Amino acid sequence: MRAPQSKASRQGTKTPRRPRGRLLSCRARSLVGKTALVSALVVTANVVGNYTLGVGLRQVGELVTLSPLPYVHAFANGWVTIGVVFMLLWLLTRLALLSWADLSYVLPVTSFAYVLTALLGRWLLGERVSWMRWGGIAAITLGVALVALTYPHSPETDEVVAA
Repeated sequence: MRAPQSKASRQGTKTPRRPRGRLLSCRARSLVGKTALVSALVVTANVVGNYTLGVGLRQVGELVTLSPLPYVHAFANGWVTIGVVFMLLWLLTRLALLSWADLSYVLPVTSFAYVLTALLGRWLLGERVSWMRWGGIAAITLGVALVALTYPHSPETDEVVAA
């Protein structure tokens, strides 16, 4: 005698998994919060690093040579050194973020650093920003907002990594 079959198994399809209730929502909230915090660190480290490198390299002057000596000399500038430290922090936090969040989420969300860097360049470094650049900045901001509305990690990623 055969056990009764569900409608899904009779049709040859898998029964979808049920969400795990509060545990799943708690994990999801934790992941979203952790991702938001580390994304903010990635963006901040990138913006501060690029700004301080910009300030320092304006003081150092143009570096157009194959010789490593002028580049090593640039590290004597405090702004450049601070910029390099922040860029190392940026790399480490980005590596951490990419270890659990999808690449298709991380890159667009952290690209908001481009917007903030352009604003700092305009207001603190006195750079001229054309209307065309402002249009690009607006497009980046819209893209970041759209991607930020999505979940940072897709369940399909787990299946691909496990295979």
